[in-house]
Amino acid sequence: MAIAVLVGLAISNLSAHAQEDEDQNTVKTEASQALLIDGESGTVLLQKNPDQPFPPASLAKMMTMEVVFEAIEAGRISLDTEYPISVHAWRTGGAPSGSSTMFADVKSTVSVGNLIRGAIIQSANDACIALAEGIAGSEEAFAALMNERAAELGLNDSRFVNPTGLPADGQYVTVRDLVALARHIRNEHADLYALYSEPNFTWNKIFQRNRNPLLQMDIGADGLGTGYTEASGYALLGVTNRNGRVTYLAMSGLETSRDRADEARRLLDWADSSFATRKLYAEGDRVGWADVFGGETGTVPLRAPKPISALLPKSDDAGVTGQIRYEGPLTAPVEEGAAVASLDVMVDGQRVLSEPLIAANSVGNGNFVDRAVGAMRELAFGWLRAF
Repeated sequence: MAIAVLVGLAISNLSAHAQEDEDQNTVKTEASQALLIDGESGTVLLQKNPDQPFPPASLAKMMTMEVVFEAIEAGRISLDTEYPISVHAWRTGGAPSGSSTMFADVKSTVSVGNLIRGAIIQSANDACIALAEGIAGSEEAFAALMNERAAELGLNDSRFVNPTGLPADGQYVTVRDLVALARHIRNEHADLYALYSEPNFTWNKIFQRNRNPLLQMDIGADGLGTGYTEASGYALLGVTNRNGRVTYLAMSGLETSRDRADEARRLLDWADSSFATRKLYAEGDRVGWADVFGGETGTVPLRAPKPISALLPKSDDAGVTGQIRYEGPLTAPVEEGAAVASLDVMVDGQRVLSEPLIAANSVGNGNFVDRAVGAMRELAFGWLRAF
């Protein structure tokens, strides 16, 4: 049974210059779904329906690119590998389709490097289909790879039916999964991720600018992309790096492309100006205690296995608290260094960060008297955990 134990966090008075008009307590968004997080600590700065699924539109291409990037880094393909533009790819995602395209000629061959640039910079559907057919033989087979890879990355609330994001029954994502995917791509495929910041790409003598509106805003944006469907409105997945502070934003449900751009800039500016990094615990610091049943002692101290920091509101009146969460009481023996609990940092009652805590020392099995006392204690107080 989960036990929550409140702990004090010395995080008040972060700044005497709090934002009075728009702080963590009052900021809102017109997006239907939104998630804004700090890239270093993973602290949630804003969330609204983060696990509510919606059609991904072109944001599905993020998963397509991850599968392609993984294949390149595993050595199964290279940037110089060439794939044909099939009649299906040309008709469904090329010039005749009226959708986003790199205008590749039917039955021509294009290198993986150029197909990636078309897919990322121009959001090209023909490029994505050509990559899918070249790697897996068909869109359907490639979608199976997308879902398999998504499961490996823990994207449990998203499902893909095609590599383009074109409307299809049963295809959906969440902003939480999109942010997790963006963090993975940026951290694990850094060289290829750099393509997301390229401003334009020309293919077949047709010049097209990058469709990400954040890149023209001079706010430190370095990726990723946008999407639109009639069903879910305008969506965006963006990353900024301002003076070394990386921020991820995913949102959907805006009414116009202008609304999407304006809202993204407003939220990212707010995140940059209204928060400060606070070091909560150094590595090895004692954070609290957990109860132990059947041990030579009735509790075990908990410590931080690594430094714990959070990006927290500058506002002095922000309701920041912490709690220790574990399945308890722990059962002896407890091994020193074992991850047995979590520290949850809460802002206004919402969990914004969760970090593991480890046992500071071992607790061996107790003798008969120790176990008897523990049993009596559990009978007397254990029922309280039900509440």
